[in-house]
Amino acid sequence: MAEDVLLPSYLDMLNPEQKEAVIHEGSPLLILAGAGSGKTRVITTKIAYLISNKHIDPSAILAVTFTKKAASEMAERAVALEPRAYRAQIRTFHSFGAWFLRKYASEAGLAGSFTVYDDDDMATLVTKAVPSLTRQQAHLAAHKISLAKDYCLGPDDDLSGIDPTGGLSAVYHAYQERLHTTGNADFGDLIMRPVEVMEANERIRQQMRYRFRVIMVDEYQDSNVAQFRLLQSLSGADEDSGTYVCVVGDDDQSIYRFRGAEVKNILSFREKFPGTKIIKLVRNYRSTAKILEVADNVVRNNEGRLGKTLKAERGQGKTPVLVYLPDQDTEARFCADLILKACNDTKNPSKYSDWAILYRTNAQSLGFETEFLHRKIPYVVVGSLKFYEREEVKDTLAFLSLAANPRDEIAFRRIVNKPAHGVGEKTQDLIIEKAASSSLSLTETAKECIPSLSKKAREGVAEFCAVLEELNKSFNPDEKLSCFVEKVLDRSGLLNYHRTQDEITGTQRAANMQELVNSAVLYPCTQDGLLQFLDTIELDRSLDAGAGDAAVDSVTLITLHNTKGLEFPRVIITGMENGIFPRGDKSGDELEEERRLFYVGITRAQDELYITSCAQRRLYGRTEYMEPSPFIQEAGNVFKVLGKTQQRRYGMSAAGMYRNTGVNVNSVKAEELALKWSRGTKVYHDDWGYGQIITGRVSDDGEFVITVQFESGEKKKFMPEYQAHSLMIIKE
Repeated sequence: MAEDVLLPSYLDMLNPEQKEAVIHEGSPLLILAGAGSGKTRVITTKIAYLISNKHIDPSAILAVTFTKKAASEMAERAVALEPRAYRAQIRTFHSFGAWFLRKYASEAGLAGSFTVYDDDDMATLVTKAVPSLTRQQAHLAAHKISLAKDYCLGPDDDLSGIDPTGGLSAVYHAYQERLHTTGNADFGDLIMRPVEVMEANERIRQQMRYRFRVIMVDEYQDSNVAQFRLLQSLSGADEDSGTYVCVVGDDDQSIYRFRGAEVKNILSFREKFPGTKIIKLVRNYRSTAKILEVADNVVRNNEGRLGKTLKAERGQGKTPVLVYLPDQDTEARFCADLILKACNDTKNPSKYSDWAILYRTNAQSLGFETEFLHRKIPYVVVGSLKFYEREEVKDTLAFLSLAANPRDEIAFRRIVNKPAHGVGEKTQDLIIEKAASSSLSLTETAKECIPSLSKKAREGVAEFCAVLEELNKSFNPDEKLSCFVEKVLDRSGLLNYHRTQDEITGTQRAANMQELVNSAVLYPCTQDGLLQFLDTIELDRSLDAGAGDAAVDSVTLITLHNTKGLEFPRVIITGMENGIFPRGDKSGDELEEERRLFYVGITRAQDELYITSCAQRRLYGRTEYMEPSPFIQEAGNVFKVLGKTQQRRYGMSAAGMYRNTGVNVNSVKAEELALKWSRGTKVYHDDWGYGQIITGRVSDDGEFVITVQFESGEKKKFMPEYQAHSLMIIKE
């Protein structure tokens, strides 16, 4: 009772579960904190409570999280409750690692004044260590080495999960030798080397355990294997060191597997830290009950979770709305109409900043950006550049601009040496100066200049001119302009160039370029069609320039991954179609992460939630029929439904696959192709190797299209009626 009297007043602000977590002591503690449940308040209050009521020396407390912003906020809030908390170590994981390595530099094999290499520095060092690698190959190798260090794997460990080719080990060895010579470290070393030092050195291990009597980890579901090993080494969980360990996280919000995050860290915490007590924070102060019902119905389909059900503290709220729409253009118009109607409501107007539009990939922002610009709706794209500001989009538009206007100097300079093939600035200046004093186009002038150029420049200019001339002859009024843009991306080498720039961003860049192809579907494949297309884009860009990102009251356009930690009064989750969200190549653990990503999106909504699903969408330059996301069905009958699903389900029987779809095609031809090229058929392609047909459908143009998943992981679309010569069916 005396203890209760002495409890600080700030504990009165906590609910029973939060208070239980704060005053808990003794055994390891896992605080399973649901979305919007006030976890930051709990962890900062616990730091203050340990200092003021349990008389823990502040310097004996280590609290780690993942971002500098989160660490700063945690420190500020803890100090506001207990001023002595400023002496606690409240850091990011990497900041702690750097502190440790400064303290034990010699034991870690580092120079006392070591610096930390970033991704670009790593790639440069890889090229020095293995000169035979190109810059792109070096970037990829550096990325894989970083991933290996996230898993605490050295060059002699089994790296097959990261690099099935087996070539990484030798590069990793050479890189490590070069890195050791410099005396510096990279970001992966900031976690991995402290682990190695403590596991190898009993004295240092005990020093750390004596120094830090309390260790707390925020956002534990985002930790990787190396960070888990660091926690084990610091706490001595397997040796009963007496260090108090408390981790805070939410297994249902683990969405960063592509960065090395390992959800199993939180799922197996009880096994790794015997005697763990779990306290669940399930009172949600952000969303209403009907929104949380959608989230719970979906995420409970995951097998890999500890399990909890959020309880709304804000009442029932409005029923979430599910909207079936014909296509992505209508989707963009619907969102614009919805926002404008709410903002223009005379009785209770909302602000633009109340609204957020969420999507699975950055490329999906284009339709909303275009519509909002024309409707004068202010917006901001979070986490990425606006669509037309992206390098790969600018490069593609430059090539198209030069095809439309052969005297466009700016476009010429941007892409004549991209990808690089020896056409340097002096060569460019020479061509442009000669063209300015004649009536010839830049391409014609470039051809005239070829004899006077160096061998490398001659080859580069000749190749560039040949590609541009070939493309200018490929206009066809019977096709759509998207076919021309696809040829530009292929023949110019831009698509492959941007795809290979980086293993992670390359895929996104390719998707953005493909979205540009999709937007060209609406124009004829003629010079006039190209000019109309470029004019429309230029108008969009000029509107964009006048919109101003600085406007405080703006709609937020954001990918689902970037919404973590954010909240909005009104949320629209778009593109809820199978193959878009979830992605078509996801299964098992990856599908469970997609489901968690949807859960994160849903729980960003405070007051209103809208979900949109389109019956057809422009993909790969063609219109394809879509099925609603299976996550919609998992959510159950919790929505107010607008529109009717125009779902077209395709059974396993190939012969009946396209009957009763409402598609006007030659049914005999479609059924013949569907029988021969049915789902599950094994195929071989000269360029892509062995693969299997995973889908087959009829496009809006009446063409039968199959999607093949190759063993390399690539997915490609083919039209068997015209491309059967490049595919061989494998008979088993």
